[in-house]
Amino acid sequence: MFAVIESGGKQHTVSEGDSLKVELISAEEGSTLEFDKVLMISDGKESKIGSPYLDNAKVTATLVSHGKHDKIKVFKMKRRKDYRRTYGHKQNYSQVQIESISL
Repeated sequence: MFAVIESGGKQHTVSEGDSLKVELISAEEGSTLEFDKVLMISDGKESKIGSPYLDNAKVTATLVSHGKHDKIKVFKMKRRKDYRRTYGHKQNYSQVQIESISL
């Protein structure tokens, strides 16, 4: 069984027992989260698709930790103009463990 959820403006395909990194969630580590923006649930034989979300569907997860992704380097340049800029960015994330999917 898997579900497609929306979190932080992005869609994630999850199943029970999965661990994934989502946009930073302001909650304490070890707390229980409920994702109620469920777009689709499928058990392999039957699929239910919401428009845009399914009613009474939720995905329960546990917040494992917070962290930062690896640094990406951004380089800007305009040729023949002596313009060069380099900077980096590290995006914050929350690691969650999916516990259950219910409809």
